[in-house]
Amino acid sequence: MRRSPWLVSLAPAFVLTAAALAQPDPSQVELKTEKVADGIYMVSGGGGNVGVSAGEDGVFLIDDQYAPLSEKLTAAVAAISHRPIRFVLNTHWHDDHTGGNENLGKKGTLIVAHDNVRKQMSVDHFLAAFNMEVKAAPPAALPVVTFNDAVTFHLNGQEIHAFHVEPAHTDGDSIVHFRKANVIHMGDVFFNGLYPFIDTSVGGNADGVIAAAEAVLAMADDDTRIMPGHGPVSGKAELATYVEMLRGVRDAVAVLVAAGKSREEAVAAKPTAPWDEKWGKGFLPPDVFAGIVYDGLK
Repeated sequence: MRRSPWLVSLAPAFVLTAAALAQPDPSQVELKTEKVADGIYMVSGGGGNVGVSAGEDGVFLIDDQYAPLSEKLTAAVAAISHRPIRFVLNTHWHDDHTGGNENLGKKGTLIVAHDNVRKQMSVDHFLAAFNMEVKAAPPAALPVVTFNDAVTFHLNGQEIHAFHVEPAHTDGDSIVHFRKANVIHMGDVFFNGLYPFIDTSVGGNADGVIAAAEAVLAMADDDTRIMPGHGPVSGKAELATYVEMLRGVRDAVAVLVAAGKSREEAVAAKPTAPWDEKWGKGFLPPDVFAGIVYDGLK
Protein backbone atom coordinates (compact mmCIF):
# COMPACT_ATOMS: atom_id res chain seq x y z
CA MET A 1 0.00 0.00 0.00
CA ARG A 2 1.27 3.48 -0.86
CA ARG A 3 0.87 5.34 2.40
CA SER A 4 0.12 9.05 2.14
CA PRO A 5 2.68 11.54 3.46
CA TRP A 6 -0.21 13.42 5.11
CA LEU A 7 -1.30 10.47 7.27
CA VAL A 8 1.98 9.38 8.75
CA SER A 9 3.55 9.45 12.21
CA LEU A 10 5.67 12.54 12.73
CA ALA A 11 7.42 11.13 15.81
CA PRO A 12 8.79 12.45 18.02
CA ALA A 13 7.36 15.89 17.34
CA PHE A 14 3.85 14.68 16.51
CA VAL A 15 2.28 11.25 16.59
CA LEU A 16 -0.87 10.05 14.85
CA THR A 17 -2.77 6.93 15.83
CA ALA A 18 -1.99 3.68 14.05
CA ALA A 19 -5.37 3.78 12.33
CA ALA A 20 -4.39 7.01 10.63
CA LEU A 21 -1.46 5.38 8.87
CA ALA A 22 -3.72 3.71 6.30
CA GLN A 23 -5.41 5.43 3.40
CA PRO A 24 -8.85 6.80 4.34
CA ASP A 25 -11.80 4.53 4.94
CA PRO A 26 -14.30 5.69 2.28
CA SER A 27 -17.19 5.09 4.67
CA GLN A 28 -15.74 7.75 6.98
CA VAL A 29 -15.19 10.39 4.29
CA GLU A 30 -17.78 12.87 3.11
CA LEU A 31 -16.96 14.78 -0.04
CA LYS A 32 -18.29 18.31 -0.41
CA THR A 33 -18.96 20.02 -3.74
CA GLU A 34 -18.81 23.80 -4.02
CA LYS A 35 -19.58 25.90 -7.09
CA VAL A 36 -16.69 28.25 -7.81
CA ALA A 37 -17.89 29.77 -11.11
CA ASP A 38 -20.23 28.82 -13.92
CA GLY A 39 -19.32 25.26 -14.89
CA ILE A 40 -16.43 25.11 -12.39
CA TYR A 41 -16.55 23.36 -9.03
CA MET A 42 -14.32 22.22 -6.19
CA VAL A 43 -14.72 18.82 -4.51
CA SER A 44 -13.06 18.61 -1.10
CA GLY A 45 -12.70 16.16 1.77
CA GLY A 46 -10.41 13.19 2.36
CA GLY A 47 -7.48 14.38 0.24
CA GLY A 48 -6.40 17.24 -1.97
CA ASN A 49 -9.00 19.60 -3.39
CA VAL A 50 -10.28 18.50 -6.80
CA GLY A 51 -11.11 21.07 -9.45
CA VAL A 52 -13.94 20.23 -11.87
CA SER A 53 -14.81 21.78 -15.22
CA ALA A 54 -18.11 20.42 -16.56
CA GLY A 55 -19.91 21.23 -19.79
CA GLU A 56 -20.83 20.11 -23.27
CA ASP A 57 -17.32 18.83 -23.99
CA GLY A 58 -17.26 16.55 -20.96
CA VAL A 59 -15.55 16.72 -17.58
CA PHE A 60 -12.02 17.91 -16.86
CA LEU A 61 -10.59 17.19 -13.39
CA ILE A 62 -7.68 18.76 -11.57
CA ASP A 63 -6.34 15.96 -9.33
CA ASP A 64 -8.31 12.92 -8.17
CA GLN A 65 -7.92 12.26 -4.44
CA TYR A 66 -6.88 8.89 -2.93
CA ALA A 67 -7.58 5.59 -4.69
CA PRO A 68 -10.13 4.36 -2.11
CA LEU A 69 -12.21 7.49 -2.72
CA SER A 70 -12.54 7.06 -6.49
CA GLU A 71 -16.09 5.76 -6.27
CA LYS A 72 -17.20 8.66 -4.10
CA LEU A 73 -15.38 11.15 -6.30
CA THR A 74 -16.98 9.84 -9.49
CA ALA A 75 -20.38 9.98 -7.76
CA ALA A 76 -19.75 13.60 -6.78
CA VAL A 77 -18.79 14.41 -10.38
CA ALA A 78 -21.85 12.55 -11.71
CA ALA A 79 -24.01 14.82 -9.56
CA ILE A 80 -22.53 17.77 -11.46
CA SER A 81 -22.55 16.29 -14.97
CA HIS A 82 -23.61 13.04 -16.64
CA ARG A 83 -20.86 13.45 -19.22
CA PRO A 84 -17.65 11.35 -19.07
CA ILE A 85 -14.48 12.37 -17.23
CA ARG A 86 -12.23 12.94 -20.22
CA PHE A 87 -9.11 14.38 -18.59
CA VAL A 88 -7.36 14.51 -15.23
CA LEU A 89 -4.49 16.93 -14.76
CA ASN A 90 -2.27 16.16 -11.75
CA THR A 91 -0.84 19.27 -10.09
CA HIS A 92 2.01 17.20 -8.58
CA TRP A 93 2.94 13.61 -7.67
CA HIS A 94 1.65 13.07 -4.11
CA ASP A 95 -0.95 10.34 -3.79
CA ASP A 96 -3.64 12.45 -2.15
CA HIS A 97 -3.78 14.15 -5.57
CA THR A 98 -2.92 11.24 -7.90
CA GLY A 99 -4.30 8.19 -6.08
CA GLY A 100 -7.35 7.96 -8.33
CA ASN A 101 -5.31 7.92 -11.55
CA GLU A 102 -5.33 4.16 -11.99
CA ASN A 103 -9.05 3.78 -11.36
CA LEU A 104 -10.01 6.63 -13.68
CA GLY A 105 -7.47 5.66 -16.33
CA LYS A 106 -8.98 2.19 -16.57
CA LYS A 107 -12.30 3.85 -17.41
CA GLY A 108 -10.78 5.80 -20.28
CA THR A 109 -9.79 9.07 -18.63
CA LEU A 110 -6.56 10.57 -20.04
CA ILE A 111 -4.06 11.48 -17.30
CA VAL A 112 -1.92 14.58 -17.92
CA ALA A 113 0.87 16.12 -15.81
CA HIS A 114 4.26 17.79 -15.89
CA ASP A 115 7.19 15.59 -16.93
CA ASN A 116 8.49 15.42 -13.35
CA VAL A 117 5.18 14.10 -12.01
CA ARG A 118 5.54 10.93 -14.07
CA LYS A 119 9.22 10.76 -13.13
CA GLN A 120 8.55 11.00 -9.39
CA MET A 121 5.56 8.65 -9.46
CA SER A 122 7.72 6.04 -11.21
CA VAL A 123 10.24 5.60 -8.38
CA ASP A 124 10.33 4.92 -4.66
CA HIS A 125 10.82 7.85 -2.31
CA PHE A 126 11.93 8.52 1.23
CA LEU A 127 10.31 11.55 2.86
CA ALA A 128 12.67 12.55 5.64
CA ALA A 129 10.17 14.96 7.20
CA PHE A 130 7.91 12.01 7.95
CA ASN A 131 10.61 9.30 8.23
CA MET A 132 8.60 7.39 5.65
CA GLU A 133 9.04 5.42 2.46
CA VAL A 134 6.62 5.88 -0.44
CA LYS A 135 6.51 3.14 -3.05
CA ALA A 136 6.35 3.85 -6.77
CA ALA A 137 2.89 4.05 -8.30
CA PRO A 138 1.72 1.17 -10.51
CA PRO A 139 2.29 1.74 -14.24
CA ALA A 140 -1.43 2.17 -14.88
CA ALA A 141 -1.48 5.20 -12.56
CA LEU A 142 1.23 7.13 -14.42
CA PRO A 143 0.36 10.17 -16.54
CA VAL A 144 -0.02 9.23 -20.20
CA VAL A 145 0.61 12.75 -21.56
CA THR A 146 3.30 14.97 -20.02
CA PHE A 147 4.52 18.48 -20.72
CA ASN A 148 7.63 20.44 -19.80
CA ASP A 149 6.39 24.04 -19.63
CA ALA A 150 2.70 24.62 -20.31
CA VAL A 151 -0.36 23.11 -21.92
CA THR A 152 -3.78 24.55 -22.74
CA PHE A 153 -7.08 22.68 -22.96
CA HIS A 154 -9.90 24.23 -24.96
CA LEU A 155 -12.97 22.71 -23.32
CA ASN A 156 -16.40 23.77 -22.15
CA GLY A 157 -15.94 27.30 -23.46
CA GLN A 158 -12.78 27.75 -21.38
CA GLU A 159 -9.07 28.13 -21.97
CA ILE A 160 -7.72 25.89 -19.22
CA HIS A 161 -4.05 26.87 -19.10
CA ALA A 162 -1.70 24.77 -16.97
CA PHE A 163 1.86 25.98 -16.48
CA HIS A 164 4.83 24.60 -14.60
CA VAL A 165 6.59 26.61 -11.91
CA GLU A 166 10.16 26.15 -10.70
CA PRO A 167 10.57 23.76 -7.72
CA ALA A 168 8.15 24.91 -5.03
CA HIS A 169 6.00 22.34 -3.19
CA THR A 170 7.69 19.71 -5.42
CA ASP A 171 9.72 19.82 -8.64
CA GLY A 172 6.64 19.11 -10.78
CA ASP A 173 4.04 21.65 -9.65
CA SER A 174 1.51 23.03 -12.10
CA ILE A 175 -0.79 26.02 -11.68
CA VAL A 176 -4.09 25.77 -13.58
CA HIS A 177 -5.71 28.97 -14.82
CA PHE A 178 -9.25 29.13 -16.17
CA ARG A 179 -8.63 32.31 -18.09
CA LYS A 180 -12.19 33.21 -19.07
CA ALA A 181 -13.68 32.33 -15.69
CA ASN A 182 -10.91 34.06 -13.70
CA VAL A 183 -10.38 30.96 -11.56
CA ILE A 184 -7.02 29.47 -10.53
CA HIS A 185 -6.22 26.07 -8.99
CA MET A 186 -2.82 26.14 -7.26
CA GLY A 187 -2.44 22.56 -6.08
CA ASP A 188 -0.26 22.29 -2.99
CA VAL A 189 1.64 25.45 -3.76
CA PHE A 190 -1.15 26.95 -1.62
CA PHE A 191 -2.35 25.53 1.71
CA ASN A 192 -5.05 27.96 2.80
CA GLY A 193 -5.03 28.51 6.57
CA LEU A 194 -2.36 25.98 7.57
CA TYR A 195 1.38 25.48 7.34
CA PRO A 196 2.23 23.76 4.06
CA PHE A 197 4.21 20.60 3.58
CA ILE A 198 7.15 21.31 1.24
CA ASP A 199 8.71 18.21 -0.30
CA THR A 200 12.43 18.93 -0.01
CA SER A 201 13.17 15.33 -1.07
CA VAL A 202 12.50 16.39 -4.69
CA GLY A 203 13.83 19.93 -4.52
CA GLY A 204 10.86 21.75 -3.02
CA ASN A 205 11.72 24.81 -0.92
CA ALA A 206 10.09 27.85 0.67
CA ASP A 207 11.69 30.29 -1.79
CA GLY A 208 10.09 28.40 -4.66
CA VAL A 209 6.67 28.33 -3.00
CA ILE A 210 6.90 32.08 -2.42
CA ALA A 211 7.94 32.74 -6.02
CA ALA A 212 5.12 30.59 -7.42
CA ALA A 213 2.53 32.22 -5.17
CA GLU A 214 3.82 35.67 -6.13
CA ALA A 215 3.40 34.75 -9.80
CA VAL A 216 -0.25 33.90 -9.13
CA LEU A 217 -0.72 37.14 -7.21
CA ALA A 218 0.53 39.01 -10.28
CA MET A 219 -2.10 37.21 -12.41
CA ALA A 220 -4.99 37.68 -10.02
CA ASP A 221 -7.34 40.57 -9.38
CA ASP A 222 -9.86 41.24 -6.64
CA ASP A 223 -12.44 39.01 -8.36
CA THR A 224 -10.19 35.99 -8.91
CA ARG A 225 -11.31 32.81 -7.20
CA ILE A 226 -8.40 30.63 -6.05
CA MET A 227 -8.64 26.93 -5.23
CA PRO A 228 -5.83 25.77 -2.92
CA GLY A 229 -4.56 22.22 -2.68
CA HIS A 230 -5.92 22.13 0.86
CA GLY A 231 -8.28 24.48 2.64
CA PRO A 232 -11.25 26.58 1.49
CA VAL A 233 -11.67 28.47 -1.78
CA SER A 234 -10.21 31.93 -1.40
CA GLY A 235 -9.12 35.02 -3.27
CA LYS A 236 -6.16 37.30 -3.80
CA ALA A 237 -6.23 38.73 -0.27
CA GLU A 238 -5.96 35.31 1.39
CA LEU A 239 -3.13 34.31 -0.92
CA ALA A 240 -1.29 37.53 -0.12
CA THR A 241 -1.61 36.76 3.61
CA TYR A 242 -0.19 33.28 2.98
CA VAL A 243 2.79 34.73 1.12
CA GLU A 244 3.39 37.20 3.94
CA MET A 245 3.52 34.33 6.43
CA LEU A 246 5.90 32.32 4.25
CA ARG A 247 8.24 35.26 3.83
CA GLY A 248 8.25 35.86 7.57
CA VAL A 249 9.03 32.25 8.46
CA ARG A 250 11.60 31.94 5.67
CA ASP A 251 13.38 35.09 6.83
CA ALA A 252 13.34 34.03 10.49
CA VAL A 253 14.82 30.63 9.65
CA ALA A 254 17.36 32.21 7.28
CA VAL A 255 18.75 34.28 10.15
CA LEU A 256 19.33 31.09 12.12
CA VAL A 257 20.95 29.36 9.13
CA ALA A 258 23.25 32.35 8.61
CA ALA A 259 24.19 32.21 12.30
CA GLY A 260 25.36 28.63 11.83
CA LYS A 261 22.62 27.04 13.90
CA SER A 262 22.06 23.32 13.47
CA ARG A 263 18.66 22.04 12.40
CA GLU A 264 17.84 21.09 16.00
CA GLU A 265 18.95 24.48 17.31
CA ALA A 266 16.96 26.32 14.65
CA VAL A 267 13.77 24.37 15.40
CA ALA A 268 14.26 24.87 19.16
CA ALA A 269 14.43 28.64 18.60
CA LYS A 270 10.72 28.56 17.57
CA PRO A 271 11.09 30.76 14.46
CA THR A 272 7.43 30.22 13.53
CA ALA A 273 6.08 31.47 16.87
CA PRO A 274 4.55 34.76 15.58
CA TRP A 275 2.44 32.80 13.09
CA ASP A 276 1.58 29.64 15.03
CA GLU A 277 -1.78 30.80 16.38
CA LYS A 278 -3.17 31.38 12.88
CA TRP A 279 -1.31 28.78 10.81
CA GLY A 280 -0.04 26.13 13.20
CA LYS A 281 -3.25 24.23 13.97
CA GLY A 282 -3.40 22.14 10.81
CA PHE A 283 -1.91 18.72 10.11
CA LEU A 284 1.68 20.01 10.13
CA PRO A 285 2.99 21.10 13.57
CA PRO A 286 5.08 24.28 13.76
CA ASP A 287 8.32 22.48 14.69
CA VAL A 288 8.00 20.16 11.69
CA PHE A 289 7.33 23.11 9.37
CA ALA A 290 10.33 25.01 10.75
CA GLY A 291 12.54 21.99 10.08
CA ILE A 292 11.26 21.69 6.53
CA VAL A 293 11.97 25.37 5.83
CA TYR A 294 15.46 24.91 7.31
CA ASP A 295 16.12 21.90 5.06
CA GLY A 296 15.07 23.85 1.98
CA LEU A 297 17.35 26.77 2.81
CA LYS A 298 20.30 24.49 3.51
